[in-house]
Amino acid sequence: MQFSNVCLHDFGYVLPPVTLTSDDIEVRLAPLYERLKLPHGRLELMSGIQSRRLWNKGTRPSEGAAQAGNVALERAGVDRADVGCLIFTSVSRDMMEPATAAFVHRSLELPGSCHIFDLSNACLGFLNGMIMLANMIELGQVKSGVIVAGETAEDLVESTMRHMLEEQSLTRKSVKPLFASLTIGSGAVAIVMSDKRVCDTGHSLIGGSCRANTAYNHLCQGGQNSEQGTLMSTDSEELLRQGIETAADCWHGFQQELGWSGEGIDRFFCHQVGKAHAQALFKRLELDPRKNFETLPVLGNVGSVSAPVTMGMGIEQGQLVAGQKAALLGIGSGINSLMLGIEW
Repeated sequence: MQFSNVCLHDFGYVLPPVTLTSDDIEVRLAPLYERLKLPHGRLELMSGIQSRRLWNKGTRPSEGAAQAGNVALERAGVDRADVGCLIFTSVSRDMMEPATAAFVHRSLELPGSCHIFDLSNACLGFLNGMIMLANMIELGQVKSGVIVAGETAEDLVESTMRHMLEEQSLTRKSVKPLFASLTIGSGAVAIVMSDKRVCDTGHSLIGGSCRANTAYNHLCQGGQNSEQGTLMSTDSEELLRQGIETAADCWHGFQQELGWSGEGIDRFFCHQVGKAHAQALFKRLELDPRKNFETLPVLGNVGSVSAPVTMGMGIEQGQLVAGQKAALLGIGSGINSLMLGIEW
């Protein structure tokens, strides 16, 4: 896929107020660690995550998404009356019905003529939303639009810790699929995209590539359990292997589609799972890991928010400047991979 008329404004993001360290989690899980003789420090050692952020109790996904949306709209300076589309892209949602986008739309005071809908695809939802909006812009259907995501990890993290403490039948082997849930964090991000024929920021979405490898859709599954809250089971080792191979196929398509090479890209912003994942990804794709900007140690895995919020923070810190090329590299359960090329 390629785009000719799509420009990006600056990202807006919001980091939740509560910091939960990996040490805090292990102190809470001390009885489990003692029973299974697990070494303290295991969680940070395995994941590379020192801390993750959480919202105050009761915060809805739409609230964080709306806050980030306001930041993005204010930075863009786009007239809200010209916003023709709003897409909410998180794993987390306020409720089954109506669409969470309806709550964000109301909070942002966007016009009644604005298309609004939810788009969910595990950790790739935000990037999928960028493609959907880019298509609408290319077709001349909208002048500008907003992509938002607000992930709320509180229930998953709390339910997982409670289950690990209460389920006495857990062994060193059977507890492994639960640890990935403790790497998850909360956050919110948004971006305004416009038709460069109307408003050219100089930052262009060039195109991208996608791959689906659904033979492995069983490796990471989760949802609401009526008795135990939200739980997720992840075969982390096999998910890493198959995810990397899916990403390698996607990367091959990305290079062919855009005519870009790894050497010509100045900065990479990735969906972040853990340090082992990042190391394996860059080795397999034969990319320079020094070009990878990370927020993993302080934010953890923030689902659909991870890659875009990392890019937003990287831009703020001068890690991507005008005239440079960037690639958003996404891998999500399913398994799916999506990569986007941006000229900043």
